[in-house]
Amino acid sequence: MTGTPDETPTNTFAPAGGRRHRRARVSRTGARRALVLAMAVPVASATLAGTSAFAADSTPTTASRGVAAGGLDADDARLVKNLTERVADARLGSDVSGVVLDADSDTALWDHNGSTALMPASNAKLVTATTALTLLGAQHEFTTKVVYGDGTLTLVGGGDRTLTGDDLAEMAQTAVDGLKAAGRTDVKVRVDDSLFAEPTLATGWNEGYYPTEVAPVRSLVVDGAAVQDTALDAGKVFAEKLTAAGVTVDGAVARTTAKQSDVPVAQHRSAPLSQIVKQMLKTSDNNIAETLLRMTAVEMGKPATFEGGVELVRQVLSSYGISLDNFAMYDGSGLSRADRIPAATLAQLLDSITEVPALASILEGLPVAGEAGSSLGPEWGRFDDADSKCAVGKVHAKTGTLTGAIALSGVTRTDDGEWRIFSFIENNSTAAPSDIKDAMDGLAATVNGCWA
Repeated sequence: MTGTPDETPTNTFAPAGGRRHRRARVSRTGARRALVLAMAVPVASATLAGTSAFAADSTPTTASRGVAAGGLDADDARLVKNLTERVADARLGSDVSGVVLDADSDTALWDHNGSTALMPASNAKLVTATTALTLLGAQHEFTTKVVYGDGTLTLVGGGDRTLTGDDLAEMAQTAVDGLKAAGRTDVKVRVDDSLFAEPTLATGWNEGYYPTEVAPVRSLVVDGAAVQDTALDAGKVFAEKLTAAGVTVDGAVARTTAKQSDVPVAQHRSAPLSQIVKQMLKTSDNNIAETLLRMTAVEMGKPATFEGGVELVRQVLSSYGISLDNFAMYDGSGLSRADRIPAATLAQLLDSITEVPALASILEGLPVAGEAGSSLGPEWGRFDDADSKCAVGKVHAKTGTLTGAIALSGVTRTDDGEWRIFSFIENNSTAAPSDIKDAMDGLAATVNGCWA
């Protein structure tokens, strides 16, 4: 799986629910409970509160350092020493950065070039997920419709990247029942994917990405089809379902724009956004990420373009008090080679996520070290060497992989019950990707403390 770039936000930005978000440090009990359940370990009784470890005016560091206020205890001092030594692993190259936070106190324990702008690869999906959940809400659903007019059934895309053939079959049967009740046995089929702007390449993309790494971003797709025109493909599947239900489809499927006078005859609502976010993060799905960026723009009245979505990304991060220094993002998936997100920003974002119950599905969706079927699963060769295998089941993190960029950002809990937030990014290493990932997994195991 490949991984995953600008206007000044306002201070009156209103997230989902209509209230202005304030970056107050309040109890994280709800989100922390969700994190604990996801990690299946007992929670410490302490409430998490404090101040952000990274102020908006933080400056890049040029060397590894322990930065916890008031000094470090023996365990933390050993952590800093180990990380400082291990981040110099030749497999990681020279363009590597990392940040480790103590989640309970919101202080930075270790920072190695944490504010350096690097390609984040799919770690950018953490930003997309946060933006969508903040603005749309965890229970938001996406609706695909079928409307009828002038002898034509039009399948109208609503930005549901999880729509299946079975869903289309149910809508087709409902439509057929209505047609037969009206005495019709034949119909034309059209598709309407006008909800999004015409697909374009994002800055930092090339046409070689299509359609395997990501499909052209459209508002209508079925079964996650990796094809150039997902809308027409969905229309053809819908036509097949109609035929199977006993209605004749006249002519070829074509594109149209539904009329206001068309009559709604069927619809399908997606699973809640929280479930879709978990699916996107577990499998690092580029297409879901790009669709969520577009749909967030649509729902907030912005242009359904990369630029419209990224404008909201910047506003949301700013509303959480997260620095936009050295931040550049041009898509929702992190495929763009122009994207730049510092490790400090990703760590600060994860710190914010642990504080907000509405964002709990991001924590629940983080792949688990050694979890089959996820981007940290054994089939990807993760956490399987002598240094990192001790962290299987203990590290929850988002992966990121592009040619020349590998990232890993997430959370872990030490055997002593201490929560740690971390982000590691490397660019331009000449080592084999599998070797780079082994070295990065070792850093995560170091944060957990199992590789002491």
